[in-house]
Amino acid sequence: MALVGVNAEKKIGREINLATFKIIFVGKVNRYHHRAIFMYNLLTILGATATGKTSLAVRLAAELKGEIISADSRQIYRGMDLGTGKDLDEYVHEGTLVPYHLIDIADAGFRFNLFMYQQEFLKVWQDCERRGIFPVLCGGSGLYVESILKAYRMTPVPENPELRERLACKSLAELSDILSSYRSLHNTTDTDTVKRAIRAIEIAEYYTTHEPVKGEFPEIRSLIVGVLFDRETRRQRITERLHARLQAGMIDEVKGLLERGIKPEDLIYYGLEYKYLTLYLTGELTYDEMVEQLNIAIHQFAKRQMTWFRKMERDGFEIKWLDGNMPLDEKVEQVKEWLY
Repeated sequence: MALVGVNAEKKIGREINLATFKIIFVGKVNRYHHRAIFMYNLLTILGATATGKTSLAVRLAAELKGEIISADSRQIYRGMDLGTGKDLDEYVHEGTLVPYHLIDIADAGFRFNLFMYQQEFLKVWQDCERRGIFPVLCGGSGLYVESILKAYRMTPVPENPELRERLACKSLAELSDILSSYRSLHNTTDTDTVKRAIRAIEIAEYYTTHEPVKGEFPEIRSLIVGVLFDRETRRQRITERLHARLQAGMIDEVKGLLERGIKPEDLIYYGLEYKYLTLYLTGELTYDEMVEQLNIAIHQFAKRQMTWFRKMERDGFEIKWLDGNMPLDEKVEQVKEWLY
């Protein structure tokens, strides 16, 4: 009986200790969670193309009970899936779909702009705030990301026919040089076609005389995390992913968009995959020429993305960089440590 009593006493003691541990542990987690929410109201995951941003963002959103807001200027369009790298199957974590926003919200052929993006972002972000959901902004479109983090309320920029006429005879290289001379907010990462470059100059020119409105934007307090690979690894990942997407049916995707009546020039406007695949399908490039030129263009695009992010750092943004080669579990734990 004495032995039983001792064992029972020990058992009761262990249960008390376990209950105390649970209270302390849960309280600690809750304090960390509230501290994160107090310090930050947004987590931003950025990086060049093919760096695994989506898988990291999905995992973090799942563990934080959050939702993803896309910051990709082309994933906005319905029917443009393989070429934009939506990888929607990655949004399922342990059998549950992690909610995402600002993907598939406009028809291909439509020209979505920064002003529209900010409006849509604010709707989603404010809805997350109301519901107590922690939002995770994920994408590689530097202009979209920076327009949110800088809290500049953009205004619709009208077309400037006279400026367009003056620029019409310029080459893409000449337009890029002109664009780089502007100090106002503009995007050099997505200007891989003449039309997009002219529109970017048009926007930059507009903001030389019309300042973005500051003070009408909610306070965004974001932890900014970047995923980084060394140059050679990044190049290898880009090339491998391009060939995988070609094999997965990316040509058929673009062919289908053309068959639906979307004009070739509208697809070319979107750049990269849609530009070069359209040129191939309309007979202006051979298959080998298309693959080679597209591969080069994506590498150049990734370089411009990194240039943009480095500029953000020079402008005062702190980006905490993760080694892309780290296992996903370690990346997640590191970000959570930064958050908490």
